[in-house]
Amino acid sequence: LIGYMGAGKTTLGKAFARAMGLTFVDLDWYIEERFHKTVRQIFTERGEDGFRELEKRMLHEAGEFEDVVIMEYMNQAGETVFLDVNTKVLFRRLKVAKQQRPLLANKNDEELMAFIQEALQKRLPYYTKAKHVFNGERLEDRHQIQQSVERLKELLEL
Repeated sequence: LIGYMGAGKTTLGKAFARAMGLTFVDLDWYIEERFHKTVRQIFTERGEDGFRELEKRMLHEAGEFEDVVIMEYMNQAGETVFLDVNTKVLFRRLKVAKQQRPLLANKNDEELMAFIQEALQKRLPYYTKAKHVFNGERLEDRHQIQQSVERLKELLEL
C-alpha cells in the first residue's frame, strides 16, 4: 500500500492483514524498533533526506519477510495499491495528528494545506505507477473499514 501520509495505509493495512491472516508491518514502526528512536528523532538527527535513505534501506530489509503487508512498500514483483485521497480529507486527518508528524508539527492551517497540495503534486507521478488505484476516503469507522477491506480483496481478486 502506498500513498500520502494520512491516506489510511496503516488503518487499511492492519484490517486487510487481519482479514487475510497476514502479519502487519508498518515501515515507520519497523524503523523505530530497529533503531530504538522515534521517527521524529531520526528526522532531527538526519534530516528528511537522511531519513528517506534509511527508510529505503529498511524497506528492502523488511521486504525479505514472508507473508506480510508492508506499508509504503511498492514491490515491483507484487501487487501495489495507491490509496488515493483528496486534499480536503488529507487536511482534515492530518490536522488532528500533525503534532505526531515531524514535517507538519509547526504548520498553521494554510501552511498545512499548501504543504499537502505541493507534496501530492510532486509524488503523484510515482504513486500512479502502482498497479491499482484505491479510494482511501472511506476509512472513518469500522463499517467503512470493513467495506474497504472487501473492496480491496475484490480489486486484488482475492
